[in-house]
Amino acid sequence: MHYNTLEPDGGWWEAGFVADMDSLAAYFEGLRDQRGARGKRYRLAQICILAVLAKLSGEDHPLGIAQWAQLRQAVLGPILGLPKRFPCHNTYRRVLGDGVRVAELDQHVSAFLQQQPKAGQSVLIAIDGKTLRGTIPAGASQGVHLLAAYLPAEGIVLMQVAVPNKDNEIVAAPQLLAHLDLRGKIVIGDALHTQRQLSVQILAAGGDFIWLVKANQPTLREEIEQGFQPETTVKGFSPLVTDFQVARSLDKGHGRQEERTLTASSLFNDYLDWPGVAQVFKLQRRSVRLTTGEVRHEVVYGLTSLSAEQAPPPRLLSLVRQYWGIENGLHYRRDQSLHEDATRMRNPRLAQNLAALNNLIVGLLTRPHQSQSLPEMRRYYASNLPAALRLVFRKPI
Repeated sequence: MHYNTLEPDGGWWEAGFVADMDSLAAYFEGLRDQRGARGKRYRLAQICILAVLAKLSGEDHPLGIAQWAQLRQAVLGPILGLPKRFPCHNTYRRVLGDGVRVAELDQHVSAFLQQQPKAGQSVLIAIDGKTLRGTIPAGASQGVHLLAAYLPAEGIVLMQVAVPNKDNEIVAAPQLLAHLDLRGKIVIGDALHTQRQLSVQILAAGGDFIWLVKANQPTLREEIEQGFQPETTVKGFSPLVTDFQVARSLDKGHGRQEERTLTASSLFNDYLDWPGVAQVFKLQRRSVRLTTGEVRHEVVYGLTSLSAEQAPPPRLLSLVRQYWGIENGLHYRRDQSLHEDATRMRNPRLAQNLAALNNLIVGLLTRPHQSQSLPEMRRYYASNLPAALRLVFRKPI
């Protein structure tokens, strides 16, 4: 591949440069092309690089990606060593659908994001699933469903796997976590993942868990709920001594004011039939819509292997809040900012590979302490092609 110097002044594409070994371009070069040699006009890395550059600049559909690249052919052609005729949108669909293995692209994206400066230092791993609505055929109710392991504090997807439907996440979650280093990490998931064997697996791997408990574990939920009920005492008898500890938070934003109260206890450990449990908690959420005064109440119960010393109520409340942030931090960005669900795709491999590239964009543009939103960052790169090229060809610093 012929690379060029990335200087902000005009004419920077006429000198030549070598891409850094740990750059995103180098990771793409390491992908194994699954296509046959016959009729292959573009290299796999070239297609991936063009797709990422276009996505950085605001294009998400294969047609928009192709047109964006074609309009910059005079600049990008010499840099990428491409022929005069740039790929059309069907080429992106075909190459990204059949030219690269889904698992391999996921692995390369995850490996690149994890070698970003200070990446992987946060301890909370959220597991959650998402259906790609653009893959649901007309008249059907199911499409490609992906289960992801995500670092909410960093915006990085460590790994994601396809499952037949949401209910199969129970089977897929142990396989997903088996590929991750859980030492010193805290895995958190919704009620669907509140499973005994998964808890045992996480503990054996050196990690801890936080689970929400709902109707799929009715006996467990009832036992925890009863423990937090006000005690009725008979005259002459004192109430039982409890170790309840409470933390509260109050936030205002998006037209709402939300108060959260978390009460935790370690008294349940001796009789609650759950491996490794160290605390249970009750989380009450009270939300007021400021424009209408509408009030909503919600009560959630949960349990964790973290002791009261490791996770007192304020920290436990913060960890649970981070988990709920996966909706805004990952799913919302992929749906609304990257138009994932609006992109119609019949090829499930294409859908999964584009989802992997969307994870890459989220990880690149939503770094910790980043003050600008993902749409703002994309507008910046849309107007600054040299900066986008540096992001792809230079080692992260």
